Amino acid sequence: MIECLKLDIYRKVPKDLTQPTYTGAVVSIICCVFMLFLFLSELKGFIATEIVNELYVDDPDKNSGGKIDVSLNISLPNLHCDLVGLDIQDEMGRHEVGHIDNSMKVPLNHGHGCRFEGEFTINKVPGNFHVSTHSATAQPQSPDMTHVIHKLAFGEKLQVQNVQGAFNALGGADRLVSNPLASHDYILKIVPTVYEDLSGKQRFSYQYTVANKEYVAYSHTGRIIPAIWYRYDLSPITVKYTEKRQPLYRFITTICAIIGGTFTVAGIIDSCIFTASEAWKKIQIGKMS
Repeated sequence: MIECLKLDIYRKVPKDLTQPTYTGAVVSIICCVFMLFLFLSELKGFIATEIVNELYVDDPDKNSGGKIDVSLNISLPNLHCDLVGLDIQDEMGRHEVGHIDNSMKVPLNHGHGCRFEGEFTINKVPGNFHVSTHSATAQPQSPDMTHVIHKLAFGEKLQVQNVQGAFNALGGADRLVSNPLASHDYILKIVPTVYEDLSGKQRFSYQYTVANKEYVAYSHTGRIIPAIWYRYDLSPITVKYTEKRQPLYRFITTICAIIGGTFTVAGIIDSCIFTASEAWKKIQIGKMS
């Protein structure tokens, strides 16, 4: 039993051999407040999640069947709904004029304008889709293609507070003061994007960059037939956002370090103050004697 007591590295000092001081009390209070502040800061960081992003080359959504969902919402305030149509074509041979599935036309300006809303799919190959009068039974003499793009998004809707991406880069694009007879080319570079939450569930979306130009195009008959073109290509680079939380063991290690470090530093400060105080008292007693 006595041999076991010799192994105790936390030996206790009897209370009657310790001396409380006012400076020690002040240092102790400051020490506790400081530790509480650091503890709450670490707890907040432990509860909160962080978003880690990475880049890699791959097709993340292999179960999509080589398709990408597209959502388009555009207003043409000076073009009748009977004239507005959506055409889709790509390098796989798809050529669809007047796409109408999952689309809606809402009259504007007492029937003189139109808002087109549509949801459709495109193949994962370079191509384009465009809003034009190509599907109209009779072409207007001077179609006005001034427009406002409310939304153009690809893939699943992704709304995460800590992820700021270009998922609707053309949202709010205003071309109302442009040449009414001009065609508009929007050159899109689509970037696959993956978001993985804490449970491991993945959501697939697409960001895109855009460049645009405006020009007047003539047909082979010399007529001006303007259109709003969205020419797209896919980037081979995938952006992945992963939701992560600090491990429990790291949180416990940090808390232990805070408590141990604070107590050690506070003990050194208190010891220095006490030693200096005792030395000053001895000096004063020496002067008095």
